[in-house]
Formats: sequence, structure tokens, C-alpha cells
Amino acid sequence: MTTIIDGNAVAEEIRDGLSDAIDALDEAGVKPGLATVLMSDDPASETYVSMKQRDCEEVGIEAFDYELDPETPADELYSLVDDLNDDDEVHGILVQMPVPDHVDDRTVLRRIDPAKDVDGFHPENVGRLVAGDARFKPCTPHGVQKLLAAADVETEGADVVVVGRSDIVGKPMANLLIQKAEGGNATVTVCHSRTDDLAAKTREADIVVAAAGVPELVTGDMLSEDVVVIDVGVNRVDADNEKGYELVGDVEFESAKEKASAITPVPGGVGPMTRAMLLWNTVKAAAEAEGVDVDLP
Repeated sequence: MTTIIDGNAVAEEIRDGLSDAIDALDEAGVKPGLATVLMSDDPASETYVSMKQRDCEEVGIEAFDYELDPETPADELYSLVDDLNDDDEVHGILVQMPVPDHVDDRTVLRRIDPAKDVDGFHPENVGRLVAGDARFKPCTPHGVQKLLAAADVETEGADVVVVGRSDIVGKPMANLLIQKAEGGNATVTVCHSRTDDLAAKTREADIVVAAAGVPELVTGDMLSEDVVVIDVGVNRVDADNEKGYELVGDVEFESAKEKASAITPVPGGVGPMTRAMLLWNTVKAAAEAEGVDVDLP
């Protein structure tokens, strides 16, 4: 019997578990604040930001919403980030990617105060992650760790294949899994578009984390029996339905389910965890900025 790992349920547990920490901050006169900055008219980005704002409202985090026209000069975005860095009510800053072509995304990431970089992408925070002293773990990889723990999947000694080498998921995921720490101690292989014979690598894995952004790249015949499959991909493909499309992962779910001992669905797997861990990082940022001791779930 294959276990379907319910990301919605685990994310709800994380959000519920944050209530004690938020109450402790409230007793100290502190309300965590997250600023979201949207400089895009992409419907998916707009939806994602609105979902983050709703999440904040539900758990008791102050949401500061900033929207800039996509044609706005880059300097105005950089200036806004500077202002948010200086705002004591803002503990976390998230600039929704992608930004327009005339804005350098690396400049944006470097502009954010590392202590407010709740995405975990500032070079200082990336360096701390690699060194084993993470200030903020990037939300999606951290969420994957939480999902594995919730499903009682042991990473210590496991052979893990991460398919994808992005700065957002692949690289930090591999770094977290090899750490000498809880949720780590795995032997990790990172595969990507230049990997020769991907299937030969994935068939050797105890755990496969698919994060390549390619619809249904990993199929059941590429997996070993009883493998654990974490599907990070969310891809929109044409479909004969009312919407005209459907969402699929980087894993062909039906064939992979036949092999896997546990697997995440798309949607409803990793996605909710990414949002939950953003809240987690924001509460941590507030606690550290204000010098309040809290217990995080």
C-alpha cells in the first residue's frame, strides 16, 4: 500500500504549531510582519502572493502588501527594499520572482537585509546554510524535510537523488540532506539536464526529489521498489477540461505510485509546505530581531 503524503495536512500542523510562538511574541508586544513585493502582472504570481497574504492573516502575522507596475524603474524597487529593511515592523521581506527583465534579480536578493531574507536566498544566508549554520532554510527544501519527517522517512544513510540543480530547490535541498544533522546524513546525487542516463541514477535511490520543472519527467520504470518520491514540480499542461489545462508534477504520478512506498501528489504535496515554511521563517525572524525566545514546530 502506497502512502500518499498529504502536504495540506502537514502544513496545517505547522501553521497550528506556530500559534504558541506567535502568542509568546504577542506577550512581548511583538507582531511578526511579512512584506510581499509584487512587480509583475503574471496571474500565477498574483495568486501566489495573495495566498501568502491570506496565510499571514490566518495565523496572526501582519501582511504588508506592495505592488509595483512591471514598467517601474528598477531603482524604485531597490529603494522600496531599502525602506523595508529600515522598517522595524517588517521582519521578513519577500520579493516575488520572477521580476521584469530590466530588473536584476541578483541585485534584488542582495539588497534585502539577510536578517529579513525569509526566502533564504541572500548570499550570506546561502553560505550559512552550506556551512551548517543556517539562519533561514529556503522554504521549499525545508518543507520537503518536514514532509519526510512527517512520513517517518529516515534520511540517515539513505541514497537520495535530487533531480534539478536550481538555486531555489535543487542546490539547497542537496545541502540540507547531506548536513550532519537531523533530517540529513544522506548520500546525495544531484542530477540535471546534462546527466547521462538519468534513469540509471534514479533506480538506485531510496528517495527521489524531483525538482527539474519538466512535466512528468520521472516515470515509474525509472524507480526502484519502495522508493520514496517527493515531487516538487508544478507544471501547467494542456487538458480537455473547463480550464483548458491541468497541473502535473515532474513525476508521472500513476506509474510512480505503483513503485513507491510513499509519494507526494501534485497539487497538495510540497506546495502547501512552501507557504507554511515561509510563515515559519517569518516568525523566527521576528523572534530573533526582537530577542524573544520561542519554540518553533
